[in-house]
Amino acid sequence: MTRTKRRAPAHRRAKNSKAPARKRAAATISASAIPERGLKIGEAATALGVATYVLRFWETQFPFLKPRHSRTRHRFYGERELEVLQLIKRLLHQEGFTIAGANKHIRQHGMDTLLAGKSRARNAADGNAAAVAAQNFADVPAKRVLSEVRRDLETLQRMLRD
Repeated sequence: MTRTKRRAPAHRRAKNSKAPARKRAAATISASAIPERGLKIGEAATALGVATYVLRFWETQFPFLKPRHSRTRHRFYGERELEVLQLIKRLLHQEGFTIAGANKHIRQHGMDTLLAGKSRARNAADGNAAAVAAQNFADVPAKRVLSEVRRDLETLQRMLRD
């Protein structure tokens, strides 16, 4: 008599699975679709395409992220909080900032400025060359310094060859 190996229940298999977790698809949500009370954490997480624990973690890492809490301690995210969450997600996931770097970037440029303006990645995706050029203009001092360093290195390289 041969024994067959029993499979673990589905809820346990998912935990032990070596497969990478699936990314949640972000649902686009308009300001008019947000109820007056705001969105609960699960609804906000679905709208952003992240898990609920990510939102809770971001609350600990970004001090300006303060959703409204009900008497029963349920989190409710209003329109402003959702915009801030979208900004944080863009900085971390699309623009490659670390959490500390995103915090610093927001402190330097101001929350309102970042929420009002488009990012470089979004401008590039839209094909808005004028906006990209305007944003790159801010990097001129850095480019100047880098070109000077490059010239110095090339001079050193020539001296070493001779």
